[in-house]
Order: sequence, then structure tokens, then C-alpha cells
Amino acid sequence: MRVNVYTDGACSGNPGKGGYGIIMEWVGKPYKKEFSEGYRLTTNNRMELLAVIVALEQLKKEGIEVMVYSDSKYVVDSVEKGWVFNWVKKGFKDKKNADLWRRFLVVYKKHKVKFHWIRGHNEHPQNERCDQLAVNAVKKETLQVDEGFELSQNNTTGKLSLES
Repeated sequence: MRVNVYTDGACSGNPGKGGYGIIMEWVGKPYKKEFSEGYRLTTNNRMELLAVIVALEQLKKEGIEVMVYSDSKYVVDSVEKGWVFNWVKKGFKDKKNADLWRRFLVVYKKHKVKFHWIRGHNEHPQNERCDQLAVNAVKKETLQVDEGFELSQNNTTGKLSLES
């Protein structure tokens, strides 16, 4: 079984309101699924990475061949060039988004995942649709809390609790 996954993240301000969009297509089957979610305070890189994580978490069986198409050099290069595996060895010292990278590695190891970088806003139909899903998610009336980001922001500013 092979699945093509298309992802995109968006942010209105960076940091700011953010969202992700995902399209999953099962190769050889007429099955396609879309996902999106918006967050009240996050970064673009977090949304790009979270989109990949959420897509991989949707796969119920292990060992699936997954081709991830992303316009995020941050995500694609971190995995394909092996940077994230070096970050693991160093305990993610001084690395942003360590919470999401740890979550990514859990689901990444369950499948045969490869990444392919595509240029954003270049009339690629699935990438354009993912962008639309992500931007629309940012505009939702009710936005989720990106606890990993907000907690890290609170720790750097000395605040002790999340604020609404």
C-alpha cells in the first residue's frame, strides 16, 4: 500500500494565527481525504511540520509506503539531509520545535516515508489546495491551542500560565 501525502502550513504573522492543510491520496484507489486545523498562536514552521505529523498519524496500519510532498525546505531538508537524527543524538539542544520533532519521529518510524520538495505557489494542484485549506483554517472562529509553542513562549517571557 502506498499513500501520497500533500501538506502545507500557513501563518498570519510569524508567530501568529496558523493552520495546516493536508491531502492524502491512496495510490491505485479512488480514495482521497483532506484535513485542516487552525491554531491561535504558532509559527509557520510548526504548522508545516504538524501537517506531516497529523497525516502520518492518520495511517492505521504500520509499514505503509508514504511519499510526502511539501513546500517546506525546513521539514524536507531536516529529514532528507538527516539533520533531525543528529538533533536526536544531541538531545535537541537549542533546537526549536523539539516537541513536534519528537512526535514526528514516533510516527515516522512506523512507515517507509520519503519526502519530495515542491515549490510553493507554483500551480501544483494539491499544494494549492493544501494552501487553501491551511489559510481557511487560520480564519476559523475557534482556533486550537498550540501548547508546545505557547508554553515555550511563556517560559521565555516568564509567564506561568496560558492566557486566552
